[in-house]
Amino acid sequence: MRIGKLPENVLKRSVLRQINKTGKRADGAGLGEDCAVFPFPESGSVAVCVQEAAVLMNAAGRETSADAVAGIGQLIQRCANNLAAGGAGMKEIRMALVLPETAEEADIRNLMQEAEVKCQELDVRIAGGQTRISGAVKSAVAVVTGHGLPFEAGEAGSADSEPEGRRHSGTPAPGQDIVVSKWIGLEGTAILARRNRERLLSRYPAYFVEEAAGFDRWLSVIPEAATAVKSGVCAMHDASEGGILGALWELAQRAGAGLTIDLKKLPLRQETVEVCECCNVNPYGLLSGGSLVMTAWDGQSLAAALEAEGIPAVVVGKLTESNDRIIRNDGEIRYMDRPGQDEIYRWLSETLH
Repeated sequence: MRIGKLPENVLKRSVLRQINKTGKRADGAGLGEDCAVFPFPESGSVAVCVQEAAVLMNAAGRETSADAVAGIGQLIQRCANNLAAGGAGMKEIRMALVLPETAEEADIRNLMQEAEVKCQELDVRIAGGQTRISGAVKSAVAVVTGHGLPFEAGEAGSADSEPEGRRHSGTPAPGQDIVVSKWIGLEGTAILARRNRERLLSRYPAYFVEEAAGFDRWLSVIPEAATAVKSGVCAMHDASEGGILGALWELAQRAGAGLTIDLKKLPLRQETVEVCECCNVNPYGLLSGGSLVMTAWDGQSLAAALEAEGIPAVVVGKLTESNDRIIRNDGEIRYMDRPGQDEIYRWLSETLH
């Protein structure tokens, strides 16, 4: 199989179908679900998210695996983003590391220091975990399990004082507007810019390349999720692997609906355009951590609320009763394909081989 997420048909057939055999569907176990929420009648709800990835062990990048594209700090951020998309703030994590035989003690120390720095930034504690050396892996593999609580009134306005119709329901439905925050392709652009620095510097000014390489400073979607929960959002989905088109497809699948998207409204930085052109990468299928996809009955009001908080946001389309997933580009209409391998993994596979 190809590096990256399981193809949708394999996921449905060999994963989701197996865990749903009892007829008691696990809350949160489904395509496009960012986390699971477990209600406890007497003490409220707890949200849980699991993220795993091959991670870089150090800045030197000794890894040879094509799927080791990010550090453990970014993996922890993805976990926090997924919980935020579920309307929860991450409070603690548990972390498991499986390291190759080539790992040195300094590598382990670097990983833990990076994890601790990110957790301090997020005001999250590391509650435990496990570290193992294995001949079965050639790159460091990390599994991060995040536990979160629903945003409090001061964080996201989800208290009982909020009008019922304005609370985050978690349910996308036909007729809702689709809103996208910040810009697509941020995470992938930063990775490509760092790995192609010299090549890019031969074509663009240094300030332009450094700006693109620093896009990972915008990877958190916690601020927009917190604002959205008190501003009429119905559902949220973190755009990450598979790019914006993958995220939109998963959102439509979760809603059991179609959608219509205006391609030209998808927010795209010029740095992403140039980096992707230089690397022969499709920005719409590129890692898009840092962008949150939201639905609301009044998307313009939601976008305005985000803009008021200094968060760029735009209405890009709408969920529809039809099963068609349509992309409009001026007068041209095309149908969306099922998500394929993320562009970053395709590019890395071609580069390493």
